[in-house]
Formats: sequence, C-alpha cells, structure tokens
Amino acid sequence: QRCLTSGQVSGPVEFPGMAEAAARKAQAAQWELDLADDDESADKAGRIVRGRRIRKVLVLGSGGLSIGQAGEFDYSGSQAIKALKEEGIYTVLINPNIATIQTSKGLADKCYFLPVTPDCVRKVIRHERPDGIYCTFGGQTALNIGVKLKDEFAGLGVQVLGTPIETIMVTEDREEFASAMAEIGEKCAKSHAASSIEEAVVAANDIGYPLIIRAAYALGGLGSGFASNEEELVALCRKAFAASPQVLVERSMKGWKEIEYEVVRDAQDNCITVCNMENFDPLGIHTGDSIVVAPSQTLSDEDYQMLRTTAVNVIRHLGVVGECNIQYALNPHSREYSIIEVNARLSRSSALASKATGYPLAFVAAKLGLDIALNEIRNSVTRETTACFEPSLDYVVVKIPRWDLKKFDRVSKNLSSAMKSVGEVMAIGRTFEETMQEAIRSVDTSFDGFGRNTYVPETREAIEEELTKPTDLRVFAIANALHMGYTVDEIHELTAIDRWFLCKLRGLVETERQLNTFAADQALPCALVRRAKQQGFSDSGIAQLTRRNEMQVRNTREGFGITPFVKQIDTVAAEFPAHTNYLYLTYNASAHDV
Repeated sequence: QRCLTSGQVSGPVEFPGMAEAAARKAQAAQWELDLADDDESADKAGRIVRGRRIRKVLVLGSGGLSIGQAGEFDYSGSQAIKALKEEGIYTVLINPNIATIQTSKGLADKCYFLPVTPDCVRKVIRHERPDGIYCTFGGQTALNIGVKLKDEFAGLGVQVLGTPIETIMVTEDREEFASAMAEIGEKCAKSHAASSIEEAVVAANDIGYPLIIRAAYALGGLGSGFASNEEELVALCRKAFAASPQVLVERSMKGWKEIEYEVVRDAQDNCITVCNMENFDPLGIHTGDSIVVAPSQTLSDEDYQMLRTTAVNVIRHLGVVGECNIQYALNPHSREYSIIEVNARLSRSSALASKATGYPLAFVAAKLGLDIALNEIRNSVTRETTACFEPSLDYVVVKIPRWDLKKFDRVSKNLSSAMKSVGEVMAIGRTFEETMQEAIRSVDTSFDGFGRNTYVPETREAIEEELTKPTDLRVFAIANALHMGYTVDEIHELTAIDRWFLCKLRGLVETERQLNTFAADQALPCALVRRAKQQGFSDSGIAQLTRRNEMQVRNTREGFGITPFVKQIDTVAAEFPAHTNYLYLTYNASAHDV
C-alpha cells in the first residue's frame, strides 16, 4: 500500500504472514530455553513439537489383509519410518501384516505384529511410553483408532503428531464436514446424516431420488451404494449400519467428472497442491476401482485453478498438517462443482501421486508432523531446492486397478461406490494412448492392449449391458463397441466417459484396422510402424495384427531406426538439474535424458 501511494518502491517490504512467522520463531526459541532446564531433556535428540521434545514415536500401520487396507498403505508407513529415522527419532511400529516392507528388518527400531485395535495400541503405548503417535499412515484402520482413543492420549502421555484428531473427526463425520464447508461458502452435495433407517428414509424424501448412501468411518467405501427408490435405500442402509454407526444420505451426482487433488500443508500454513488426478470413469465408481489419469487431461486451466484454489482454502480451514486428499464432482456441462470428501490422511491415491510425480508425499508428511516447515525440507529430485514447490509434469500417468473377482463365488462383478479391486498397476508415457496401452498389458500378461478382443461378446445386448452397468471388462467393451461401429457420442451417452478419452481410444482402433489390412508377405511402411509404437502398440500386438511373428516386427522396427528413448522423471520442468534414477521408456521423444 505504501508503494502504491508513493508510486515508487521504497523501504522494507513486509510479506503477508511475516509477523506470524516471527512469533512462531520466538515461540520455538522459548520452548528450547524451557526444555534446556529439564533434566530429561539433557539429550538433545529428537525434535521439539508444540513445546515437547519428541524422541520416540509410535506409527500405526494398517490392519490385516483385506480389500481397502494393508498393501496400499505399506508405501506411506515405510516412507514415514524413513523420515523419522532421518530426524534421529526412535520408531515403534504396530502392523500385523508380515508381508510388508515397513515390517522388514532395518526400518522400524521395534515392530509389534499385533492387530491394530484400541486394546493392543493402548498396551503398546503403556509398555513403550512413546512421546508421539502417528495415526495418518495406516489408512482408515489407523484413523479410526485415533478417533476412539482421542480422550486417552493425554492420560497415556502421548502427543498426536500431524493432523489433529479434531480435524480427522470433522472430515469423517459427514454432517460436521458439510457444516465446516458451509462456514467458508464451499459447496457440498445436499445431504443429511442419519443414525437409523427411519431417519434415512425421511432424509431421502427431503432430498429426492436418486441418492448415494455413504457410511462414515468405513473402509474402501464399504456399505455405500446408489438408491433410486425407498426399497433400494432400506437395503443399502441395512448393509451400511452393519459397518458404521452413521450414514450420509446424499444427492447423487452420478455421471459427473471425478477429480482429485493431493494437498500438503505445514504447521506454518504453507500449502501446496502436489498432484491433480482425473478419473477416466465418471462419478459412481469408487476411485480404487476406476482408471485414473494424472495430470488431468480434460480440465481447462480455468477449471484447474478454480479447484486448486478451493482445495487450498478447504485444507487451511480444516487445519490439516501433513498430507491429505480432496475429491470433487465436476459437472461436465458447466463449472458447477461439489466437494465429495476430504481424506485427512495418506490414501491409496497418495501412493499413486507420489510415484507419478516423484514427490515423496508420505516422507514429507511425516516431517511436517514434527513441525518442520516445507521450505526446510530438501527436494529429493534436485537435492538442492526445497520441498515447497508444485511439480510440473511433462508426461502422463495411467493407473488401472486389478480385480480377482473370478476367485469369489456369488460376488457381483458390477463396479459401484464400494471398492472391489485387490491391486493396481501404473504406467508412464508421453501420451494418453501410449500409457493406456502399457497399463492394460501390465494388468495381466494375457492382455495385448486396447483392441478387438474376446472378453466381451460382439453383440449389441452384451456391449450395451457392459457399458451401462460396468464391470472389470468395461475397457474391453469400449474397444469392441468402436470396432462394431459405435460412435464416440453413442458410447459417451451410454457411459458418460469424457469424449476426449473416447476420441483417443478411437484413434487406437483406427490404427489397429490399418495394421490389420497387411498380409504376412506385405512390407510394413515406416510411418505406420512409428505411429503404432508411439500409440503404445507392442511388437507382439503388431505381429498378431499383421500375421507375422514378434521377431519379424522387431527386426523391421529396428531396421527403420525406431527404438524407445529413456526419459527421466523431472518435476521441476528442467529449471534445476534432476538427480533421480526414476526413469521410463517412450517412443514419443527425440533424445535420451540419460
């Protein structure tokens, strides 16, 4: 204001937040002085967090193997342990799952192979006497423990690190979350919380059908689903109340785009969005069962910035310290959006975002829980700059879930808001088509990529059944539909998948048809082979389409000088040298990075 008034830049510049930063620095110095007189604090190991020296930390891992927990949270827990050890903090882990990295020798200083339950956690705390506890690295299981024991932690002499339990309770209680969003004028879907079937029916009549039913404190969308009438509502509520004491009856936005942002915030209120992701499938399928693309491909810059600003405002208002995930529903025909939920913990999407960007979200989140500022943490990619930056990607990542539904009898294969996948694969490339093909082949060795197949019968009834009521074979149904002559608009009407994705997939089918016109004795043109490789076709796939063997195609390709390029994950847009060995192969390049 002073510079604007005088018309010239003069005097010291005071940035927003400078006074608060100075106050925090003075407070930290005072804590150091206070603890210096404490005999027990003669050992200066550990970190001072909110006036207490933290030397020993208990990390809650995820529970035993089941859909919705365990394996997908191994990444976050092991990264947190590495971060704590780097700070010289003694780590204790509770995790009953022996088949994980975080329980391996050499990571945690002590590991308890016990169920992650209130009784076991209470006993370990009494025996180990830790100074702090992390509840945000073990998925929903660990989060629920934090909520159940919130009134006991102070009496047990343990401090909750990272996001406060009060914030976690707001994000988990659907009614409180809706109220918190209303305080800052943000939009959630019209909803009512219910603790009985009768309350749910009253709420449904007020909102109107169709609805989505969500269970609070539930694992992987357990007990959730869509209801188009009262009979379906009652059936869903019976299932939901078996897993949770509360359900949220919410307006259905099925068919809207689903967008996610991974957000990081420190105790000094520095806040960044690390990665944004877009679901290939529209809203209505659980994120864990959906194909996910990062960064988003169909958002305009205006939409991207609108949702990013909202994410930062929401996370600051909630008071999250560490990492969290915010999910949106975005109307594809307007700029209307609605906040679905905030996961105030490391989620399976966080592991995907970390590997997609090279930004170690769990590692950084663990340090933020120790009150270390974002601008004090080193960027692992450049090893020179700080972690207070938003990655910029010059590549595309596609995640495809893996299902083993054939192993279960009497289980519906239809995908909905409750998660059924047991794993996922990730592919990296320079274009959506290349990455999609690579991801499909990674799911199962029997898959050749996106193309004509025998997994879904080529009849209108079978195709339209699969497109309108998706199962794990939906992507193969899209391929056969395009081969049968369905237009992009027709498939969009049946699936609500964005036309941009469908147009890209149509391009793969057109290349497939062109390859299929060549007989075994006809020479393949260089331009066609190059285009096929840049679109992600494998040598084996090209061989099948052109009636020859894989080695013939390989020799032809190498004769044309068509070979892949090694590219390096560089999330700082080459502004600083990257020192990472995180590499991928692509045909959409002109030079090697290494």
